[in-house]
Amino acid sequence: MTTESNKASFGGWKVLTVYFSHSGNTRECARQINQMAGGDLLELIPTQPYPTDYDTVVSQAKQELRAEHRPELKTKGTDVNDYDVVFVGSPNWWNTVAPPVMTYLAGHDFSDKAIVPFITHEGTGLGQSARDIRDLCPGATILEGLAIRGGEVNRAGHKLSDWLRKLGIAEAA
Repeated sequence: MTTESNKASFGGWKVLTVYFSHSGNTRECARQINQMAGGDLLELIPTQPYPTDYDTVVSQAKQELRAEHRPELKTKGTDVNDYDVVFVGSPNWWNTVAPPVMTYLAGHDFSDKAIVPFITHEGTGLGQSARDIRDLCPGATILEGLAIRGGEVNRAGHKLSDWLRKLGIAEAA
């Protein structure tokens, strides 16, 4: 896991953007969200890296999700008690968040936190990720998520800023 900090926070809210990225698309969305909303940025890195070959990683992800496997992460990350709003980013793997995100969410208490999902995809949108995040984080408030197509990530600035403004988390860009 790597952590970066953008000390600005919006409206006094302490913001964390946590994400897992396989291809780099979710990382780019997380970076843009962090620039707009401020706070800290935390990348989830599994101890055992995923294969780079598309078909292999798709097959492995399917097996892990069926088995409810929670891959070990390199470090445990920051204390979520220090934050009010937690953006949670993941690629859409088989209609839900990737197993490293599930590991992180299941390992922390998000009671009384606002969780905001953002998902990168190639046609499947948010899928059931918001529902699955809600199941992993009892006591949290799950705010409206956003799905961004992988091919649109580098041009997603206006879409992201409109979404953040709608949520009341960031000012107009």
